Amino acid sequence: MLIKRPDDTCPSEITPPEIYARRRELMKAAAAGSIVAAAGGLSSRGASAQGGGLAKLDGVRKSAYSTVEQPNTYRQITTYNNFYEFGTDKDDPARYADRLKVKPWTVVVEGEVRKPRTFGIEELVKLPLEERIYRLRCVEAWSMVIPWVGFEFRELAKLVEPTGNAKFVEFVTAYQPETMPGVRLPVLDWPYVEGLRIDEAMHPLTILAVGLYGEVLPNQCGAPIRLVVPWKYGFKSGKSIVRIRFTDKQPKTAWEKAAPHEYGFYSNVNPDVAHPRWSQKKEKRLPSLFATRDTVIFNGYGDQVASLYAGMDLKKNF
Repeated sequence: MLIKRPDDTCPSEITPPEIYARRRELMKAAAAGSIVAAAGGLSSRGASAQGGGLAKLDGVRKSAYSTVEQPNTYRQITTYNNFYEFGTDKDDPARYADRLKVKPWTVVVEGEVRKPRTFGIEELVKLPLEERIYRLRCVEAWSMVIPWVGFEFRELAKLVEPTGNAKFVEFVTAYQPETMPGVRLPVLDWPYVEGLRIDEAMHPLTILAVGLYGEVLPNQCGAPIRLVVPWKYGFKSGKSIVRIRFTDKQPKTAWEKAAPHEYGFYSNVNPDVAHPRWSQKKEKRLPSLFATRDTVIFNGYGDQVASLYAGMDLKKNF
């Protein structure tokens, strides 16, 4: 039997077939909306390795949780993205996401909390900010090292005081049909929804990122605020969040709805759980073209998070 390595897979196999087949429709929709990246917009063309010339964030501390690995350049991080609201090709977000409306921006926090609130992004960037250099591993077998700037999710939770009924946290992302060509097609059940168990969300590694390389987030990376859960596959880290809901029930996430046989709720990086269409045992660290690195359980964060899953069957709960 011929087993394809991650390097051998083509884009139509990385994206679920029913979605990839419609990518030409998506491109036509983008053209119909005259969505053209503004010259010098939020693409990293011409940007330095250390930033893109966006607004600087104040009071950012270095974090002890950072990896010692060399970060990818700003250009690499901002020109190779998964953000289906702007297209299914990796360069689509950098081309089209400049239209995303990020001002004004609010995040509603509700559900099983004692003090539900609506936060302006200006309030959130005043929470204790740290630069955290985290590995990012995507299900398509590519990885990067990214210097996020953000605050621990539990800092936000303190302000709203979850009740004892809060077992899960649901994250709802922006839905802007006028700026997002991808949401004009039913490739996913929009808006994009992700979820974590409450103890996963409250783990000190889980952050809400508001910046990259010391600057505010570029649109294609999930501006102005996104989730980052470094031991899970990248699609778990929802971008451009507008609503956070504490709940007693496990949320149904976007990819679970689209392809439940391929994407489970937990989505922990696990080389022993193969995607139905390719292996997860190897990865390529961009900009390398070859998957020569061994995939490490929990993306290398096992010492910190393995206890969250003690006694669980990680092949069943994938």
